[in-house]
Parts: sequence; structure tokens; C-alpha cells
Amino acid sequence: MKIVILDGYTANPGDLSWDGLKELGELQVYDRTSPEELLPRAQGAQVLLTNKVIINADAMAALPQLRYIGVLATGYNVVDVAEAHRRGIVVTNIPAYSTMSVAQMVMAHLLNITNSIALHAEAVRNGEWERSKDFCLTPTLSKEEGDPTHPSTPPSERKGEASLIELDGLTFGIVGLGNIGMQVAKMAQAFGMLVMAVTSKKEDVLRPLGIHKASGYGQLFSEADVVSLHCPLTPETHHLVNRERLALMKPTAIIINTGRGPLIDEQALADALTEGKLYAAGIDVLTEEPPRHGSPLISAPNCHITPHIAWASLAARRRLIAIATENVAAFLHGKPQNVV
Repeated sequence: MKIVILDGYTANPGDLSWDGLKELGELQVYDRTSPEELLPRAQGAQVLLTNKVIINADAMAALPQLRYIGVLATGYNVVDVAEAHRRGIVVTNIPAYSTMSVAQMVMAHLLNITNSIALHAEAVRNGEWERSKDFCLTPTLSKEEGDPTHPSTPPSERKGEASLIELDGLTFGIVGLGNIGMQVAKMAQAFGMLVMAVTSKKEDVLRPLGIHKASGYGQLFSEADVVSLHCPLTPETHHLVNRERLALMKPTAIIINTGRGPLIDEQALADALTEGKLYAAGIDVLTEEPPRHGSPLISAPNCHITPHIAWASLAARRRLIAIATENVAAFLHGKPQNVV
């Protein structure tokens, strides 16, 4: 059995092991594979593992021995699943491996924004605390006119947030209550926040959990102090966050996206931040990754971007590889699991 991993570097840059897969067959691991390299590298493989390398109908037609495609992620839009089913090729994914890590990143963005962690740490490093007239340094609360951290300064010129924000009693809005969304809800409640969600789950299921079901996007975007996106990317959710919905939000509100970049109209969000119509954004995903052609969010004020790393803790990557190995083993034993 020939097993080929097409782009294994992000899951395992060298700090973990593929030994479990080596025990299942002849394993070939590539850090990255370009579209031009796909067919030469995949020839003769019965099992292909991919993260971002696209495997479409043409690729499947050129790989007659292919029997199994394992996606090294939860999302599986890189595979033409309908064509795979037509050809009898099993496709699996890896659900729920990064739930805790992604939820933790949501909270990291939220706390960085509301407590201005990076701003204050930079101020200390720059010697501003040493020169402070008081025992504490509050650059975000400066009362000196002309100070770029003063609240009256236009958002486009402001270095950081205008205040320290307490979360207790604020409303946390969630779009999508899957594994990650539910964990985020629990964490938000631990901070004393009221949780509201747009979800297909019924109200009688959510009520015992202390989660209020929003009547729709209109209520959630207009009432929430924080909106966090945890829904899949589909034609219906593409640019879910657009100019119309941003216009509903409070100017003090925060939006967080650890889901998929295209859930947000990036230009619309950048404009809202620049014009002071939205307080801040915490973003881990962009429409183009890496953003080789740029993104309006990179230079937008009070927009904090991390490079698609919410999923990538050591613990999460270890689970990913373990589940990927179990998926292949289950397939070889005739009992495939996590089939999509």
C-alpha cells in the first residue's frame, strides 16, 4: 500500500512523527506540493493525504489506483467529493481535533483587544512606564490632546484602544454552534458574558445551557458586543459579514473570525474600522492565504491579525496526526471512519 502525504509541513514541521502511518504502508512525505507536482508524486498511490492541495476530477481521472483521500483538516472543500463518490474513492476528514485550541485563540484575541495587552507590553518595552508620573501606565486612557492614543483622536490615527474593557455582562454573539462554537460559548460564560447564537439548534436545547437563540442575523449583529464566526464557508455564508450587517453593529463592538476568511467582506470591515463604525477586529484567517496580494485588513486600525494559527498548537497537531492515522487504518480494515 503506497501512502503519499502531499503537504505535511504545517501539520508536522519536524516536531512530531509520521511513524504510525509508516506501519500501514510505504510512506512518502512531501512538505509542500505544487499543482504541477501533484500527479507525478501521486502516481501509484492508493492513499493520498492532503491539507490544501486540491484534488479535483481531473486529478482523480489521472490516478486510477487511488482508493482513499484523507484530508488533514476538518474542512474538505479541497476535494471534489461528488466525483470521489462517483469513482468509489473514500474521502475522510479530521473533525474536532482543534476545538480547544481554536476556542482559546478566540479568547486570546478578545483579551488582547479588551485589555490592550500588546499595546501595554510595547509601551513598557519602549520605556514609557519608566518615565510615567504615576505608579501605573495607561496609554490607552491618555488625556493629553494630540496623543494618538487619546479617545478623541480619529480611529485611523489611533495607535490602540481607547479604554480597558470589562467583559462581565456584555453580550457575546456566536454564528454557528458546532464543537468550537459551543466551547467558545462556555469560555465566554466563564467571563460572565451573556451568550447569543445564530444556530440550527432548538431553543429548548440551548436554554438549559444558558444560551439564547437569536431570531436571526439582524438581532445578533445589532445586539452583540462581540461577534465570533464559527460556521462553515458555503455559498450562503460567503461574505456573511458585509456592509449591511456591519452597519447594524454597535460602534463599540468587536468581531472575531477564526473560521474562514471569505466569511467576511474584508474591504467592508476595513472601512468600518477606519470610519470608527466598529471598535476592533481579531482575525486569524484571510480570503487569500498567505496574503500575497495584500488585504485591506492588514493596515486597518485596531485590526489584530494572526496568520491562521488557531488550529496549530502542538496538542492539536498531535491529535490531527493520530486521527489521520486511525482513519487510514480503519479504511484498510474495511471499516472507514470520519467519511464525508
